[in-house]
Amino acid sequence: MAYDEGLAERIRARLGADPAMREKRMFGGLAFLHHGNMAVGVIGDELMVRVGPEATDAALARPGTRAFDFTGRPMRGWVVVAASALSEDSALHTWIEQGHTSAVGLPPK
Repeated sequence: MAYDEGLAERIRARLGADPAMREKRMFGGLAFLHHGNMAVGVIGDELMVRVGPEATDAALARPGTRAFDFTGRPMRGWVVVAASALSEDSALHTWIEQGHTSAVGLPPK
């Protein structure tokens, strides 16, 4: 599956030159990792976001979200955000910041 390069570029622009961030092709898309922990990713035209287990329900209450269930089992702590909910830069930036904050709080891999 291809990923939306435009969305990936918007993420790159927001993350800037953080030396702790790396990109890696995963799940048929592109992941952005902080010291080896995935923060956000792009699959198709959707955004995967690490929100943390305690923030999952609140994240799923936001427009355009669904549970991340890549394996057929929902993964608590992760959501997928539809492209329609990412048209505004402010919305995308909020999701990126949430994913980045969640990944920063984890021990490096």
